[in-house]
Amino acid sequence: MADPVDSMDNVDNVDSPFGLLAELTYRCPLACAYCSNPVAMGEYTDELATHEWQRVLTEARDLGVLQCHLSGGEPLLRRDLVDIVATAHDLGLYTNLVTSALGLSRSRAERLRAAGLDHVQVSIQADEPVASDRIAGTPSFRRKIEAAGVVKELGWPLTLNVVLHRQNIDRVADVLALADDLGADRVELANTQYYGWAWRNRDALLPSRAQLVAAEAVVRAARERLRDRMDVIYVVPDYYSRYPKPCMGGWAARQLTVAPNGDVLPCPAAQSLPLPRASVRVDPLERIWTGAPVMTAFRGTGWMPDPCRTCDRREVDFGGCRCQAFQLTGDAARTDPVCHLSPDHALVARAVDAANADARVDEPPLVPRPHRVRVPD
Repeated sequence: MADPVDSMDNVDNVDSPFGLLAELTYRCPLACAYCSNPVAMGEYTDELATHEWQRVLTEARDLGVLQCHLSGGEPLLRRDLVDIVATAHDLGLYTNLVTSALGLSRSRAERLRAAGLDHVQVSIQADEPVASDRIAGTPSFRRKIEAAGVVKELGWPLTLNVVLHRQNIDRVADVLALADDLGADRVELANTQYYGWAWRNRDALLPSRAQLVAAEAVVRAARERLRDRMDVIYVVPDYYSRYPKPCMGGWAARQLTVAPNGDVLPCPAAQSLPLPRASVRVDPLERIWTGAPVMTAFRGTGWMPDPCRTCDRREVDFGGCRCQAFQLTGDAARTDPVCHLSPDHALVARAVDAANADARVDEPPLVPRPHRVRVPD
């Protein structure tokens, strides 16, 4: 990989981050094969303690963060979640719980509501029990539906997040009908991003072009039908795009992630990159944000190779996703191969061709993410 750019001379020009993704744990009761959590989950078992997360939230607020997304794994597996939410609320942060909803009992929900939790995002895998439980790797559909009802009864805005892939995208009309029945305020139809366990399962998850065309027609009609009562967000999969999507406004521009063990990253997938690690257990968040190599390596446009360096879109998509470039080419400084101008675009084209092959008699098996994070021997 190309040497990281040392941008310490430009510290004064670094904007404040807007959002913090707090990955409280990688433990999870589900076993979704599309999970973007790292494959080497055993490296993240030494989770930050309550007081450490409270310090991180305080430093994030002081740095300029306004929104805090509490995620994982399954954040409800943290027994101190109510305390963490209360601290974030007292600091003036807008809090969003990203959850499978397993463990969101009425009593737990009431305590989180009292602590000041602002929003709940519930993941669902499909519109009915058999398909949903198969994809999740455990019986969970009924509990998710019950929890979504509790969210609405307690007055929270409800977002349903559905990760779409080859195994469920044909059910998108029924998923939208379920979201409407549940009274969701927003539904996010996010095609799989191929990191972590999803990368391992890419061949079994990448949908065909015909599936995408059909799904997009359904979504367009649903947006029109539901426009007065529900926001419908649909994200086209990168592999079928002419240009890559912007990497959250640029590498380490407005967002940061703190992993369960305290590692600080521009985004969750950056754990796979061969960059020096930065940890809140070693340095304050402000120092990491402004000067740690993991944050400065691809910030701005100075690191870009051609064709990105001379492209009119260089400050639109910022060269695409650094993690995807590394995943596909082994070099995070390469142009994202999703881009049709990338010299490595054939890597994506071959994957798309395979997903659209007329004779896929034997579909590749899904490798489920383990339910538990195992401590290395």
